[in-house]
Amino acid sequence: MSQRTVDWTALRRRESEPAPEGLRERKKRQLRQQLSDTATEMFMERGFDAVRVAEIADACGVSEKTVFNYFPTKESLVLDLGETTLDSLRTTLTDAGLSPVQAVLEILSDELAAITSWLAAQDDLTQAKALFLRFGMLTWSTPSLRAYQRDMADRQVAVAAEVLAGRTGRSPEEPETQIAATALIGLWPIQFQALRRHLNRTRTPEQLHDAVSVDVQRAARLIDAGLNTFAPST
Repeated sequence: MSQRTVDWTALRRRESEPAPEGLRERKKRQLRQQLSDTATEMFMERGFDAVRVAEIADACGVSEKTVFNYFPTKESLVLDLGETTLDSLRTTLTDAGLSPVQAVLEILSDELAAITSWLAAQDDLTQAKALFLRFGMLTWSTPSLRAYQRDMADRQVAVAAEVLAGRTGRSPEEPETQIAATALIGLWPIQFQALRRHLNRTRTPEQLHDAVSVDVQRAARLIDAGLNTFAPST
C-alpha cells in the first residue's frame, strides 16, 4: 500500500493552487495526501469498518497519533471534499457580482469539471467509471460516512446562511435565510445523483459533464425563482 495506485484527487478533496512552500510544508502536504490515498484504497478493498486507523498508520510508516494530527476523524480521511466546499462558500458566495445561485453553480461546476477531467485522463474509461461508482457505494453503504455527510451538509447550510445574512442584512436564523441556504446546499445531492444516473448512459466525460450540468441547472432555475423574492431587509 506504500505506492499509490490510484489518483483519488478528483474523487475527494481538490487542493487549491499550491502556494510557495518550504521543505517542511511540502513534506506535510505529501504525507497528508499519502494518508488519505492509502486509507481510501484500504477502505475500497476491505470496507470502511473493517480497516482500523492503526493499520493505515502502519501502512504509511507513522503513528496513529500522527494520522489524527492530520485528520480529526476516520471519516475525514476519505470525505474531505466537504471542507473545500466550505471554503468555496465563504469566498464565492460573498461575491456581490454573482447572485447566490450563480455563485453556487460556479462552485459545483468546478467540482464537476475536476471529476470529468479525471475520468478523461484515465486509460480505461470503463474501469474509471466503475471505480467512481464503487467510491460512491462506499459512502452510501457505510452508516458512519452517511452521518458524516449529513453533519457536513448542516455545517454548509450554516455557512451559507451566515453569508446570505451578510448580503441581505437579515439574521442567519430568520426562516427566509435558513430556507434559502438549505435550498442552495441541496444542489450538491442533485449533482451527485445526476452523476450516478448519467455515468453509464453517456459515452464520453464531456457528454457526462453536459448531462449533469443540465440537471443541476434545471434545479437551480427553480431555486433562483424563489430567491428573487429574497430581498435585503429594510
